[in-house]
Amino acid sequence: MRKKNQLKRKIAHGDYVIGTWCTLPSPSVINVLGASGLDFVIIDMEHGPTDFVTAEDMIRSAESEECSPLIRVPSNNESDILRALDIGAHGIIVPNIESVDDREKAVSYIKYPPSGIRGFSPYTRAGNYSNLDSNYTAKENKETMTVLIVEGIEGLKNLEGIINDPQIDVIYIGTYDLSQAIGKPGKVNHIQVKEELEECVKKIRNHGKAAGCLIHNRNELQWFTEIGIQFITYLVDNAVLFNDFSNMKKELDKIIE
Repeated sequence: MRKKNQLKRKIAHGDYVIGTWCTLPSPSVINVLGASGLDFVIIDMEHGPTDFVTAEDMIRSAESEECSPLIRVPSNNESDILRALDIGAHGIIVPNIESVDDREKAVSYIKYPPSGIRGFSPYTRAGNYSNLDSNYTAKENKETMTVLIVEGIEGLKNLEGIINDPQIDVIYIGTYDLSQAIGKPGKVNHIQVKEELEECVKKIRNHGKAAGCLIHNRNELQWFTEIGIQFITYLVDNAVLFNDFSNMKKELDKIIE
């Protein structure tokens, strides 16, 4: 049975939370990340090789450390979202949201009726395998987190409309997409990109939602928290491993030259 969604409570309370993207299909890696004190992990099924069987074990591993497991589905697809929720994910991250229509579809797939069209089966991990609770679907609608990634020029143009739904918890802004949209491709630290990001965060927070973004270092962490980015992802699990060991190898090469 899925454990209580502490991440949703933290977000609603206004707490700043930090997690990471997980492309390595490993419950052991998830367990280490959870033990480090992260608030959440994102099992990335868009860019990683994880299947649903492994993802279910990764969810259990995160929960054992009181770390909230979220799943980024490959696309805004009803079947993928349903399966991710049925194995016990605490929330769904939907990529490539560019319009109000995209948002409406995503929310409808995540929520049970009357708020959405999510299919119901009690014979799942989320349903405790034999759910007899008459309030189950209403509780699930309250407990499940909805995170939308606004990407591309169209998504940024339509941001105000996309935000306008009380069932959304987090709007995640891709800074690389933002840089592309304003004509500064790849220059995520350019002053114009930073100014545009700050405006996006204001819009999101004014609608009572948490803003999310990716950080690469401590300097970005300081600035992002100052402008009100509440849902923070730090790099990707494989990048953290690669960077640390790569830097150590370079240090050794310098010593033995």
